[in-house]
Amino acid sequence: MFASSRDATPRDIALQLLSRREYSRAEIAQRLTKKAFENADIEACLDTLEEQGLQSDVRFAESFIRSRIIRGQGVIRIKGELRQRGIDQEILSNALVAVEENEGVDWFELASATLARRFSSPGDTPKERAKRERFLASRGFDFEQIRYALSCL
Repeated sequence: MFASSRDATPRDIALQLLSRREYSRAEIAQRLTKKAFENADIEACLDTLEEQGLQSDVRFAESFIRSRIIRGQGVIRIKGELRQRGIDQEILSNALVAVEENEGVDWFELASATLARRFSSPGDTPKERAKRERFLASRGFDFEQIRYALSCL
């Protein structure tokens, strides 16, 4: 695609990444830093990409949230993963609200469906029940959602 990675500019590498999937600004900056580009060059490149609409943390966050919902992950885990990817709280909150409204997300029903895909019963013993609770908690569902999901099996 490019003459060689040695000759590639920060923009070339960023566009190559973005051609495959959405990335957060922080993820692209991290990858460009590993390629030994100067911070000033990286920031200028990212500012330009954002101005041109080629990179957007809002678009990345919404896409990420949708993909995690499809995987059966809860809001707690999704928020944590977005924070790790450098998405600030305001963008995160707005993206979550937008996806919830557009997709009609019901976290309680998602928890229930996620549990039903993995287990056929709520568990006969406290140990089995705890296993199901841990499964949903690790997926990022809160206590109320877990309780609801267990009551639906």
